[in-house]
Amino acid sequence: MSTTMICADGKARCHWCGAAPEFPAYHDTEWGFPVGDDFRLFEKLCLEGFQSGLSWRTILVKRENFRAAFHGFDYDQIARFTSSDVDRLLQDPGIIRHRGKIEAVINNARQAQELAKREGSLAAFIWRHEPDSKLQAASQTVASSAESVALSKELKQLGWKFVGPTTVYAFMQAMGLINDHAAGCIIRGQVEHARKYFMRPGR
Repeated sequence: MSTTMICADGKARCHWCGAAPEFPAYHDTEWGFPVGDDFRLFEKLCLEGFQSGLSWRTILVKRENFRAAFHGFDYDQIARFTSSDVDRLLQDPGIIRHRGKIEAVINNARQAQELAKREGSLAAFIWRHEPDSKLQAASQTVASSAESVALSKELKQLGWKFVGPTTVYAFMQAMGLINDHAAGCIIRGQVEHARKYFMRPGR
């Protein structure tokens, strides 16, 4: 199957753009562009955890609800959540009401605080795991990598939850640690340019 599709504007994009009407805009403006903001990185890790067993569209269409429910994924605020906040979130129809995943976000917020204190920022820790671009597999042909396995293992050892290798690989794709846009995709060059001039946190 082709790794690209021709969209309504006559331009080629990654084939998965055709799976939902919300995907092209997300693909063109977010997916793969490098991110160095701690709260955005934390948000994506959390949302990838919520996606486990579901489709990304399910999460994407609820993203603003998640942001409202979790205070913009400010992990300093989330770390102060209590059992009453869990009960509140379990009654929120705008998000995925899964106790284990909600509790994982709160747990992971506390772990993110510790990491940020130790490393200077969550971003500095995450970007230490950026793969060598010369060693990357062909775009969108794998669901995990040696780097996602290593990052997943380290996060789990630090007490994080819902951060398996596949979840972490999807996170790395989305946050620009790798450029996984297909070779013929019109956005691939834009992402490569953004990655070239991106100031890696902690360096």
